[in-house]
Amino acid sequence: MYTLVVCEKPDAARRIAQALGDARESRPAGISVFDVTSDGRQYKVCTALGHLYGVADTTRNRSVYPVLDLEWAPNVKNPRVARAIRVISDVAKDASVFVHACDYDQEGEVIGHSILQYACGGKYEKALRAKFSTLTDDEIRESFANLVKPNSGLAEAGRSRHMLDFIYGVNLSRALAQSLKTARRYRNLSIGRVQGPTLAFAVDRELEIRLHVPDPYWTVAAQFEKNGKAFSAQYEKPRVETLVEAKSIVSACIGKDGAVSDDAENKVLLRAPTPFNIGDLQREAYRLFRLGPGYTLGIAEKLYLQALISYPRTSSQKLPPSIVYGKIISGLSKIGSYGKLTSMLLSRDRLMPNEGKMTDPAHPAIYPTGVAPRQKLSGLEFKVYDLIVKRFLATFGDPAVSQHTDVKIDVNGYIFKAEGRTPVYEGWMIFYKPYVRLEQRELPELHKDDWVKNLGVEMEEKFTQPPHRYNQASLLAKMEQEQIGTKATRADIIATLFKRNYIAPGRRGIEVTDLGFAVIDSMRMFVPAIVSIELTRSMEEQLEKVEQGSVESISVIELSVDKLVESLAAFMEKEVDIGELIGDAAFADNAQAATIGPCPVCKKGQLRMIRSYKTKKRFVGCSNYSAGCKATAPLPQKGLIRTARKACPDCGWPIIGVVFARRAKQWKICINMQCPARKK
Repeated sequence: MYTLVVCEKPDAARRIAQALGDARESRPAGISVFDVTSDGRQYKVCTALGHLYGVADTTRNRSVYPVLDLEWAPNVKNPRVARAIRVISDVAKDASVFVHACDYDQEGEVIGHSILQYACGGKYEKALRAKFSTLTDDEIRESFANLVKPNSGLAEAGRSRHMLDFIYGVNLSRALAQSLKTARRYRNLSIGRVQGPTLAFAVDRELEIRLHVPDPYWTVAAQFEKNGKAFSAQYEKPRVETLVEAKSIVSACIGKDGAVSDDAENKVLLRAPTPFNIGDLQREAYRLFRLGPGYTLGIAEKLYLQALISYPRTSSQKLPPSIVYGKIISGLSKIGSYGKLTSMLLSRDRLMPNEGKMTDPAHPAIYPTGVAPRQKLSGLEFKVYDLIVKRFLATFGDPAVSQHTDVKIDVNGYIFKAEGRTPVYEGWMIFYKPYVRLEQRELPELHKDDWVKNLGVEMEEKFTQPPHRYNQASLLAKMEQEQIGTKATRADIIATLFKRNYIAPGRRGIEVTDLGFAVIDSMRMFVPAIVSIELTRSMEEQLEKVEQGSVESISVIELSVDKLVESLAAFMEKEVDIGELIGDAAFADNAQAATIGPCPVCKKGQLRMIRSYKTKKRFVGCSNYSAGCKATAPLPQKGLIRTARKACPDCGWPIIGVVFARRAKQWKICINMQCPARKK
């Protein structure tokens, strides 16, 4: 008899097996199973390969909606999943104890729950739970020494979320497809209970930008000199509303020296940053490295599976003393170039991190484990790891100190303001370099009643600016602020909007496509509840109550389904109108995506993106193929292809843009494999 341990991913299963004891790997049907002997106990450690089970439509007919009769079923379309279920079921037959060791969050709880209930024959309630936030040997062993009962509320909330996402996503997406069919347009579109409001955020911001009417205003600045040192000062009103007033200020002050009417100095304390939660990490990685949120999360999960950082899908900004700060910092002292920084902290009598307000009942904030990497990290992996390490160290740093000097200068009755900023003490910033620095703006020594020489006064016409477009990080922050989606799903929602071509990367942030506008406009016109923030937020609140055990999941699902049925009834009634509104935009988007540019070989046809019926791979072919033009070129098999509408200066073939949904950058490449530029 042995204990069966169910893990979420192969790498996690391997680390858990190795931490428990002497592990021997076998691969029945190509699925890893680890046999472990530890202190006289026998374990078999299996991996789930992620979600082996999911919500399925019992009708199996994609043209049918509404679909409300659902089941929790194996993901049989993937043959590897079917093999994994078969292997786990066989291993479970002789197991005497079952341990749920998947990630401790909603997704992980659902994965383990499904396997224990369906593959292992209803063993979830009898199973024990291993809770850990890192995959270090010590924490894994401690979690197995202190096994607890599974969190059924967490599993129920996760299952309910899957049900709601499926019910809303499948029904609304099929309704969209049917409306397009009535307009004789065909396009794979989707909308969901979180996807809709998120797209609406981007649409509303784009409308603000497009409808913005710039108003003119003027700024007035003066250059002064004191003791041979020049400095600038701004007129006390940041905006002068009329040209007449701006001219009068300049004419009254030009050539007139100024007198210091007031000076104030004070030291400003800048507290250490709070430790990362996943949203903070995603935003900081975007600011510094321009990594999309999904890409950052993917890298963080790799670092977690290598036992280098704690579990990344957390909302917490707190570091409990139980993680033993000194032990982690001592471990970091032996890694790379962190020795000098860690020695500064280890010399202290007491270590106390600066924490934020946000908490997470499952996991603390993201922190490095102090375990040295077993293999060399890739460039981006090291950047994210270094960022996490230095942020962790910085939370223990002293407040930074900056000397602020604010001076008012009277020039013929007009007041100008000059600001000086001088670093006094780096404090925590020394640990967070090169990701932060103190602002420095020097002023000469100035005191009240000092005279300063006027070197010139100038005015500049400016115009009010519209709000900035969302980027991936700020759109994710908006989702957090409005409390829609979860820390685990928000990045994927944004990636889906890119994939559907509802939004696209622009020079100054995310731009909404005509198709994205058409979808939101039609929803708001005929079925506004679908893109309602309030509806989505209320569902999230109810799901939290399910997790806490204060609300039954069935009541939440029934209430949400009732609201969906109301929306679908309105949708069906206006199906033709919705199809006409979205159809033209979908057709134009399809045509634009399909055409790459003019054929440089026959000079008559158009190069089009084609997907092979047999291989499912996409490539470029000429529309004049039937007349004998054999011009072809390969295409990247991943990412969104966008027409750059430019020809390569070296060979004349079209240039395309390739957008990977998790990355913010658009890569521009020539499709001609024989292009001279490639040889260069």
